[in-house]
Amino acid sequence: MSGRHVFVLLHGAWHGGWVWQRVAPLLRAAGHEVHTPTLTGVSDRAHLLSPRIGLGTHVEDVVALIEAHDARDVVLVGHSYAGQVVTGVADRIPDRLAKRVHLDAFVGDDGDAAIDLLPDRIAGHYRESVAGPGFGWLIPVRSLSVLGVEDQADLDWLGPRLTPHPWLTYTEPLRLTGKADQVPGAFVECTDWMRVFTPHAERAAARGWPVHEIATGHEAMVTAPGRLAELLLEIAAA
Repeated sequence: MSGRHVFVLLHGAWHGGWVWQRVAPLLRAAGHEVHTPTLTGVSDRAHLLSPRIGLGTHVEDVVALIEAHDARDVVLVGHSYAGQVVTGVADRIPDRLAKRVHLDAFVGDDGDAAIDLLPDRIAGHYRESVAGPGFGWLIPVRSLSVLGVEDQADLDWLGPRLTPHPWLTYTEPLRLTGKADQVPGAFVECTDWMRVFTPHAERAAARGWPVHEIATGHEAMVTAPGRLAELLLEIAAA
């Protein structure tokens, strides 16, 4: 692998590309190219929100970005929900990816929908909120304190920027050919919260991927950006 990588950093549900503002400069300072796209229908692209936006839309967002930049040797990082997007992209364009990193994120197989990869109790909360305030097609924003964000400055920065997330992205299953398996994976688990993604860390370990831990809440790019950037550089160089 070459010394210079293209990092493509994918945000989770309700967020936008802006959430990487504390991490991206650290990767650029180390000499790498960094892209932090916002997926269709949320944040600065919320004007495109519709019930038709699903997982396939978000996979297409990222494939199109990578192909438009003719990017190769890509380290594709997905946080939380975006683990599904990483898997879908890896299956489509494995030859352009050097690594896939699931940051406290779903590790799905063919046929897996994100909602079915959550613990039953949490999936139940999602379904209730979608049926009520989500009008049947949106996932309302979750409480940041549930995600392990405690610092008031972080809450003030994150809170106003979060937007409802299209439900179809959680109910549309992955459709994989097996080509994603060509891309080496790594998992990073955030350990200082309720650890919803521990089963996915276990799935990653069962596949022989290295599993790393960061002692912070779910929003590591906000609460531990320095440590996360170091770890991403280590994973890329490995």
